[in-house]
Amino acid sequence: MRKETSIACYVKTWSGWRELNSRPLPPECVSNHFFCNPQTLGLYGLIAFSRLKTLYIGLFSYFSEVACSQSRYMEVFTNWTYSGLKLKARITAPHIKSLEPSEKPYELVDDELKGFLARVQPSGKVTYYYSYRSMDGTRKRVRIGAHPGLTAPAARKAAEKIAAQVGLGGDPHLEKKQSRARRQKAKHETLGGFIDLKYKDWALSHQTRGGETLMLLKGNFEFLFHKKLADISAWDIQKWRTEKDKQGLAASTVNRRVTTLKAVLNKAVEWDVIPANPLNKIKPLKIDKKSRVRFLSKDEEKALRQALDDREADIRRGRMSGNAWREVRGYKTLPSIDSVFTDYLKPMVLLTLNTGLRRGEVFNLKWSDVDFSHKQLTVEGTTAKSGQTRHIPLNKEALALLVNWKLQSKGLFVFPSPVTSGRLNNIKSAWEALRARAGIPGFWFHDLRHTFASKLVMAGQDLYVIKELLGHSTIQMTERYAHLSPDHKASAVEFLVS
Repeated sequence: MRKETSIACYVKTWSGWRELNSRPLPPECVSNHFFCNPQTLGLYGLIAFSRLKTLYIGLFSYFSEVACSQSRYMEVFTNWTYSGLKLKARITAPHIKSLEPSEKPYELVDDELKGFLARVQPSGKVTYYYSYRSMDGTRKRVRIGAHPGLTAPAARKAAEKIAAQVGLGGDPHLEKKQSRARRQKAKHETLGGFIDLKYKDWALSHQTRGGETLMLLKGNFEFLFHKKLADISAWDIQKWRTEKDKQGLAASTVNRRVTTLKAVLNKAVEWDVIPANPLNKIKPLKIDKKSRVRFLSKDEEKALRQALDDREADIRRGRMSGNAWREVRGYKTLPSIDSVFTDYLKPMVLLTLNTGLRRGEVFNLKWSDVDFSHKQLTVEGTTAKSGQTRHIPLNKEALALLVNWKLQSKGLFVFPSPVTSGRLNNIKSAWEALRARAGIPGFWFHDLRHTFASKLVMAGQDLYVIKELLGHSTIQMTERYAHLSPDHKASAVEFLVS
């Protein structure tokens, strides 16, 4: 029983495929053996296929003897390969240039060099391959390159080299795969490659300040990025430390940055990239662990609070002045500022002064962490530097400012970004302007935390209580404030004359 067939396309020359409207194939064109009669087909060869798309049929000619001095038949393979039809001819530059895309990919197989082929995508892209069987009988193919970046003659030469390699028992596909794996491994073995390909994703997902860590590494140790991890030496770091010392960078800052680099190398050891950390023997620079802690004096705190109030007043005046300017010119005015706070800065600074939160903990604070009924806020261990959850009581000022601030802060975060409404990540410009207005040089946002701790110590509070409030992992970290206690040293020396 003959299946209903239709004309799919015809070939004018070897130049390529051209689509025709589908219509029934004349009965005389199809025999019981599924062959097309080239004389009946006339000038153009026809390819007929079942509408069930189970079989390609194949005999057709360039031109009939009437049109040309010779009649040639073109072989058409009747099997699907990579969802396309295989055609056979010599792959030359003119043939490749004249190929036209079809609805489905098809392949032109070279009739001279076995395994050499060109694959044509529906997009028109032509790619050269070499197909062969490996020693175990598996059919494989190697990508040679794409047209027009690679010409047909150049692709043929490359295919001949691959054919020779196969003839000697080689497996080009496997060797190419192994070479790619070696290159990828080599990338992992350099500091820059390891950070970019492995450490970066881990840092961004597991560190609360992973982005800052990556910026620190690039800003300080990019000169080592080309080096293999195992080749980074203590001498490299010593030269870097000497340079930073000449620039006046504090020893504590130098130590923190070297520690960050050592942490990267420790991860490389943990993930079996290198056997050992080459910087293990580097000792931190000596620092004065009991150096003076920078905190606000009473006059400085008063100046800071006054600067916050003045800033708010300036913002309100600016809004009123701007709206008056708009009204005169017929522009739409902006909403007046009738809320308690003009923006996030004043409540953020005052909250930090009363809770001792780290900057990152302030940025990560969510309204779900604030318990108004029990007058406390919670710092989740996932966002805390120590990794431990802690609870901080809210005094009257902290509670009042949060109650008022909540009326105008409706997002997920207590202090959301005014631009994205997501997590705030930088207040450098606002803080620098506030510090300049207050006239307090050499005072950083983190020093608000020192001020919180120092005031508690000077009020005679227990160091262990302060340790819990600050979230220190050890009491030694809190003892840096011990010298501020008014009585503990005075009572000791008084004992000598008692």
